[in-house]
Amino acid sequence: MDINNFMSTKDYAKTLDKEDPLVSYREEFYLNQGMIYMDGNSLGLLSKRAEKSLMKSLEDWKRYGIDGWTEGAEPWFYFSERLGELSAPLVGALEDEVIMGGSTTANLHQLAATFFEPRAGRNKILADELTFPSDIYALQSQLQLHGLDPSEHLVQVKSRDGRFLEEDDIIAMMTEEIALIVLPTVLYRSGQILDMERLTMEAHARGIMIGFDACHSVGAVPHWFDHWEVDFAFWCNYKHLNGGPGCVAGLYVNRKHFARQPGLAGWFGSRKDKQFDMEHTFTKANTAGAFQIGTPHILSMAPLLGSLEMFAEAGIEQVRKKSLRLTQYLMDLIQSELTGYGFEIGSPIHEAKRGGHIILEHPEAARICKALKQEAIIPDYREPNMIRLAPVALYTSFQEVYETVQVLKKIMDGRLYENYENKRGIIA
Repeated sequence: MDINNFMSTKDYAKTLDKEDPLVSYREEFYLNQGMIYMDGNSLGLLSKRAEKSLMKSLEDWKRYGIDGWTEGAEPWFYFSERLGELSAPLVGALEDEVIMGGSTTANLHQLAATFFEPRAGRNKILADELTFPSDIYALQSQLQLHGLDPSEHLVQVKSRDGRFLEEDDIIAMMTEEIALIVLPTVLYRSGQILDMERLTMEAHARGIMIGFDACHSVGAVPHWFDHWEVDFAFWCNYKHLNGGPGCVAGLYVNRKHFARQPGLAGWFGSRKDKQFDMEHTFTKANTAGAFQIGTPHILSMAPLLGSLEMFAEAGIEQVRKKSLRLTQYLMDLIQSELTGYGFEIGSPIHEAKRGGHIILEHPEAARICKALKQEAIIPDYREPNMIRLAPVALYTSFQEVYETVQVLKKIMDGRLYENYENKRGIIA
C-alpha cells in the first residue's frame, strides 16, 4: 500500500506494518508492553544484540582479565577501530576515517583544537543560533583558550523564523574573518537537514575548514562525508544507533587531514605498534584513530557492536526510506486528526529536508508531554513549546504512530493536560 494513499484508520496502519520490510527488527528490541516509545532521537531502546555484545565483553573481562585487550572475539585494543569500520558506511566514509571513543563534546573539543588555527584577520568561528548548546559552550571555550572574546569571535547565523536555517544566510556569513565553521547536520529541534554538500563546497571555495555535528542524523539519514569532502564530523551513538546511555561517541576526519597533529594528544592516538613503547615522543596513528585521547570505555562501547550489526544488515538506505514513511504518516495523521487543537508542525514538510523526527508546537506543550507520559506514550519536550516525536525505523510500528495521535486527540478533547503544570521537568 502506498503511503500517499493515506487513510486515518487503524486498519490502514496495520496494512503498512504488514508491508514493512524492516518489521522483523521489532523483535530484536526490548519493547515494554503497553508503552509506545517516541523518544528514540534522545535515547534509543535496548536491543537483544546490544545486550549480547555487552555481556560478551563482560565475559571476556571475567575470563581474560588484562588479556581481554588482545584476546576474545573482539579484542579491546582494536575495538574503537572495529566500530569505526562498521560505522563508516552510515556516514559515507572510508573505514580508516572513522573512530569510536570519547563523548560528543570532547570530540568537538579535539576537532576544534585541531582545525581552528586563528591568525590575524581570520580568527572567528561560524556556528548558528539553533544548534545544541553544548556545541556553543565548547566553541566559546576554544576561543577563550586562544585569548579571543567569544562575544566577538563566535559568529552565529540567525534563523528567520526560529525553526529553520537558510543555507543562503549561512553562506553570506562565510566572510574572510571566518577560520572555522561548525554546523549541525540536522537541527535538534525542528529536524531540518542542512545541505551539507553545498555548505562544504562554499566553505572550501573561501578557504574555510568546515565540520558537522551529526548527532541527530547518524543512524537515520545517509551521509556522504568523504564524497562531499567534509573536513570533520562528530556524533553520539545513543540516539538512532541505540548504543545505550553514555555510549561512546564517534568522529570522522577526512583522510586528507591525516598528516595533521591532533590538537589534544593522548596515548590512544598513538600508532598501535608504538603505543606501548612508552616513549615521550608521540607517534600518532595514520588514521582517524590519531584523534583519540584516552583509553576507550569498553563497556560503554560494547553494546554498539550488536546495534551496528543490525544497521549493516538492514542498510541505511532502507532505514531512511522507512523513517520518511513514518514521519510522513505521522504528519498526515496530525493534519487529519488534530486540526483545530492549536498544534503546528514545526518540521520540514519536504522529505529531502526532514530528518528522523517531527516537532509538534503547542502553547501547552510541556503539560501535553506530561499527559502523554501518563498515557504510556514517551515523547520529548524542548523549550519553549515543542513536543518532539521520533518514530524509529527499526522498532516503531505504523500502528504505534496511529495510536500516539489518537491519544493526543484524547488528551486534547478531555483537556487532560490541565492536570499538569506547563513547566518542563528537570530532564525534558
